Amino acid sequence: MPGSSDTIWDIAKAEIEKTENSEDDRDPLECCERSLFFLGNKNGGKTSIILRCLDRDEVPKPTLALEYTFGRRAKGHNTPKDIAHFWELGGGTSLLDLIPIPIMTVNIRTFAVILVLDLSKPNELWPTMESLLQVTRRHVDRIISKLGQNNPKIATEIKRKMWNNVPKDHPDRELIDPFPIPLVIIGSKYDLFHEFDSEMKKIIYKTLRFVAHYYGASLAFTSKSEALWLKTRALINHLAFGFDRSKSMSVDPSKPLFIPAGMDSLSQIGPPPATDSDIGKLNAQTPLDLWKKVFGKIFPPKKVDIFKEARDPAQDPQYAEYEVDAMRSQKNEELEQYKRNAAKTWKEIEFDS
Repeated sequence: MPGSSDTIWDIAKAEIEKTENSEDDRDPLECCERSLFFLGNKNGGKTSIILRCLDRDEVPKPTLALEYTFGRRAKGHNTPKDIAHFWELGGGTSLLDLIPIPIMTVNIRTFAVILVLDLSKPNELWPTMESLLQVTRRHVDRIISKLGQNNPKIATEIKRKMWNNVPKDHPDRELIDPFPIPLVIIGSKYDLFHEFDSEMKKIIYKTLRFVAHYYGASLAFTSKSEALWLKTRALINHLAFGFDRSKSMSVDPSKPLFIPAGMDSLSQIGPPPATDSDIGKLNAQTPLDLWKKVFGKIFPPKKVDIFKEARDPAQDPQYAEYEVDAMRSQKNEELEQYKRNAAKTWKEIEFDS
């Protein structure tokens, strides 16, 4: 019971602190709202995967920049429906500056990343994966660092959960670097990839297995097979709606891969696809760097400018409107003039001080 000397503000403050503490102790998977962020190759199938997860019979449309939708699903009869927020980044690696927008302090505990890689474009696999995950990780690390200052309990919980899928006695524990939030890597367009030379497929299989294991991620391939799709959907539904995670596993190189996080090992994956002498000549700082250099020799990455597209849709000729573009041009000139004037002002202030 509140003390007789307590004011209404004291009572309100106590109630807020009580609520915040109860939320801090709550398991994020028990929460009714979660967020998923789909990244990957342009035209890699991200939109199709989202639509199928949400049981929407729609024709996929090209994603222009950053798009959002949501879904509701109940775990059983007469139970409240959970909400999942689905974000999708378009343009492959051309819009990296939009990645931080959906990832915030308020949702970081229930946020997951789905990286969709186009298996039919092996020369784009590594640069796409590296660019998207590096930017995402830097932003997530900043959020966790800030949380550590204001709420160290939650920051510690997030860091602890990074290792949940890796047992303490796992032989690879010192060699891997789990992603700070749940990560699923999906290899799309398996039907096209299946036509590749068997040796090429084996190299890509091993490399993606290593990358997923290194980041503590789940790995799945998608194809036209309904049975395979149901497995992939189970992975996504686990993160989106809290459903049970699939425990099945497939590492047969003649079939699509399906490996839940924490169920692989470096001994099962084997060494990078290169001779011992070639590996010895490579100057690598981490196991990930070693695999990157080996994979890059076999599948030289396309230059960065391959990924460059119109960063600003307003510059795309198909959206041209004379009056709007003229006004926009004028505003851009005014903005540049403002920047120049502001720069002069700051220089003067710095000089005077």
